[in-house]
Amino acid sequence: MLTLRPYQDKSLNALREGFRSGHNNQILYMPTGAGKTESAIFLLLAASKAGNRAAMVMDRRILVDQTSARLDKYGIEHGVLMAGHWRYKTDKHIQICSAQTLEARGSFPGLKLLIVDEAHTVRKSVTDFIKNSGIKTIGLTATPFTKGLGGIYSNVISEVTTSELVGEGSLVPLRVFISKEIDMSGAKKIGGEWAQNEATERGIKITGDIVSEWVKKTHQIFGKPEKTIVFCAGVAHGADLQEKFAQAGYNFVSISYKDDDEFKQDAIKEFEKPDSSIHGLIATDILTKGFDVPDVKIGISARPFTKSLSSHVQQMGRVMRPCYGKEFALWLDHSGNYLRFNEDWEALYHEGVNSLDDGKEKPKKEPTKEEKEAAKCPKCSHLWPAKSDICACCGFIRERKNDVLVKPGNLIELGNTLKVDAEYKRSFYHQLLQYCDLKNYSEGWAYHKYVKKFGAKPCWSKDRQPVDTKTLGWIRSQQIAFAKRLK
Repeated sequence: MLTLRPYQDKSLNALREGFRSGHNNQILYMPTGAGKTESAIFLLLAASKAGNRAAMVMDRRILVDQTSARLDKYGIEHGVLMAGHWRYKTDKHIQICSAQTLEARGSFPGLKLLIVDEAHTVRKSVTDFIKNSGIKTIGLTATPFTKGLGGIYSNVISEVTTSELVGEGSLVPLRVFISKEIDMSGAKKIGGEWAQNEATERGIKITGDIVSEWVKKTHQIFGKPEKTIVFCAGVAHGADLQEKFAQAGYNFVSISYKDDDEFKQDAIKEFEKPDSSIHGLIATDILTKGFDVPDVKIGISARPFTKSLSSHVQQMGRVMRPCYGKEFALWLDHSGNYLRFNEDWEALYHEGVNSLDDGKEKPKKEPTKEEKEAAKCPKCSHLWPAKSDICACCGFIRERKNDVLVKPGNLIELGNTLKVDAEYKRSFYHQLLQYCDLKNYSEGWAYHKYVKKFGAKPCWSKDRQPVDTKTLGWIRSQQIAFAKRLK
């Protein structure tokens, strides 16, 4: 029987309220593991029970088959609109449809509700259909950062955060190690992202380090090899990794767009087994969507991104699903992505999503060498906890050469002074908004003050928080400085 968790029920009620308020096209944001598919199935079933036709569209055959199988699990009758599919039954009220089929049909008579899976992957044909059909549409995604989404959807629903899911055990936390990084300095960029061929060539140069680091960490932390997924920098890099893992005595299988569907499906099917003969799967982006193997305990990030927060978040989500006996997942970062996107990830982790087209998918400033070194334990390379001088992994105590330590994008002052981390930035912005209310200023004042202090746009919610003396002191110092400039 299909039942909803409280936050899922709250999300669907918020969607209904959005439709009543005139938002015909809405985004439903839920982190990986929050149950987007179950929520979508509940909506499809509700529409069907009301005598309406509803469809869910996705861009790959494997996702169509997986969703159809999920509907079978709940005993829900449906058809599949996809060329040559055995379940091609157009009379059913619920239809699972490939994006290619929707594109070929051009219309969908009698449809009342359309659900778009992985809505951050914008396809022109689907976008045109949404804009021209007038059908109520819900886009599902864990990463609604793609430029242009705000021009398709007018409302975003965000009722649960990754932090809350980790807290209730619906996801597991990550233990992050900042490992030897692929050097992308001076690499050519295409469309704001590092060129694939350059990422591949440079990734191959540290293949040996990636393999040796995995061997060391899986035995050190788990006592044996554990299921792993590797996000590599390209097809040639994947092949090189497979060979080097084999030389070390481990069975890793590389899959790519060059392999036929049967090979890829067989590899994933074997990997899903609890006693799989495969230690790890290697791919560029194949495993970022439609891949759900909860007992994977290790993720290796070896594909550098300069702006794609979506890809980074999707990759981490593949290893955060819970499984019996799985207390955490290990994340070995050879790409530099974790530090590169750390501030955006912290905001998403704690706050969820508050707006569309918010500029997150832009090239990020590269942390300096000093910032990268300061962000990890010098003994074991574990990511430093935000508010401690003791490594959570090996117990190493960081020596204070002075009262200031630098982390990527943040200045952290130790002792009894202020800690400028993501939590502080969020609190500071909420206090600025409260000050606006007290002084009858517009919210734009808080926006500009935040940018002045941190050199970046605020990415937090617009909650209010009492203004403390330190924030008030900073505001007054700015006012005094402004008065002096006028003189």
